[in-house]
Formats: sequence, structure tokens, C-alpha cells
Amino acid sequence: MGTGKSLVGKILERQTGFRRFDTDEIISQKLKMPIDAIFSTQGEESFREFETETLRSLSMEEPAIIVTGGGTVLRPENVDLLRQMGTVVWLDADEATLRARIHRLSDRPLLRTANPEASLSELLEARKPRYNSAADLRVDTAKNNPEEIAELILKNIRDLPVGE
Repeated sequence: MGTGKSLVGKILERQTGFRRFDTDEIISQKLKMPIDAIFSTQGEESFREFETETLRSLSMEEPAIIVTGGGTVLRPENVDLLRQMGTVVWLDADEATLRARIHRLSDRPLLRTANPEASLSELLEARKPRYNSAADLRVDTAKNNPEEIAELILKNIRDLPVGE
């Protein structure tokens, strides 16, 4: 949340010519409602099931860029699916950077709490080990613009040994 996944995904799509699948966009289009409405009307657990169904539906016959929501790694099946598809990249930033970026956005359903800053800290603390174990590559987005982040990803993916 707030790392720039969607924007970096669009840049990678433009730079590589690979098709881009954004699971949040796919779910939102399928259900004909924004993500925050899905969370408020159907709940987080239903949304997580939609994420899994979406990942299962993706055909990886050609190279592609898969952009997922920050909570996708909460389900081990999702991590397994992503790892089968290719290199898993974790876009990360320090909490202060994320807080500043997210503060500008009001559509974060998991932060609509009495204390959004504490909720963000709790989410990051709970998810960090999962991101770490799922990722083949971690990219810090705090000090780079989205174009530079895309370049770092492409350079590092090319440097990974075949099969990782």
C-alpha cells in the first residue's frame, strides 16, 4: 500500500511491451465497483477470495506483469501461484514514506479506522515477514521515482539466474 505498484506496473508495461494484469483493476471491473466499496459491502475475506480467483484465472503463456494488492501475500496459495508465474518483486518503503503517500489517498479501506497510523504500523508489521519470504527481489521505492524503480526491477530481473 503506497509503494507505487500500479504506476510502476504501467511503466513496466510500456517499457517491455508485456501485458499488464492488475488484480485490483480486474476485480473492480468484474464486480463493477471500486475496491473500497467491495471491502465495505462484502468484507475483506471475500475480497481476498476474489484475489485468489483472479490469480488462478491468469494464463501465463506469454511474459506478463502482474500487479497485486498489498494483502495478496496473506494467502499462501497466492504466493505459490505468483512464484509459479515468475519473479516476485516486493516494492517496499519505510513507514514514514508510506504514511506520507497514503495520507494523500482516501481510498484505503484497511486504514479507515480510529487510528489510521497505528493501523498502518500493524499492517506493515504483520505483512513484512510474508513479503520477505515471498519475494525474489526487494526494491526500495522511498528514494527513487517510478521510472527509476522500473529500471531497477528490469536490471535486477535480468541479473537473476534462470529459473528463479
